[in-house]
Amino acid sequence: MQISTYLLFDGQCAAAFAFYQQVFGGELQLTTVGDSPMQQAFPPALHARVVHARLTSPLIDIAASDWLHPTEQPQPGNLMCLYVSGGSAEETTRLFQQLSAGATVTDPLTQHPFGLYGALNDAFGVRWMFHA
Repeated sequence: MQISTYLLFDGQCAAAFAFYQQVFGGELQLTTVGDSPMQQAFPPALHARVVHARLTSPLIDIAASDWLHPTEQPQPGNLMCLYVSGGSAEETTRLFQQLSAGATVTDPLTQHPFGLYGALNDAFGVRWMFHA
């Protein structure tokens, strides 16, 4: 299990990560809605949106997507969160439940085609995303 930085964009993830790759180098993995198993669940207008991007090198390891929560507008402070990934479903569920104390759960921990996923804003206003 690992905690890393996760950036949230509203349609500019691919451009931002192409830029970051130019600056920092590294290997870029990027999946759009149109390239994912979720393609049929979204209208064609959303198929270019990034479901998940990750840029890794000895210098950087960041991940991102074009999925800012629908109730929020992009603004400084809500475009970054802590991303808990790589653990078992049991570990992920335990951490999610513990961090839920006093939190606003925006996405209950649920199984999706891409794995177990959930998100919350903890009691201190920090955004957390979970994926197993």
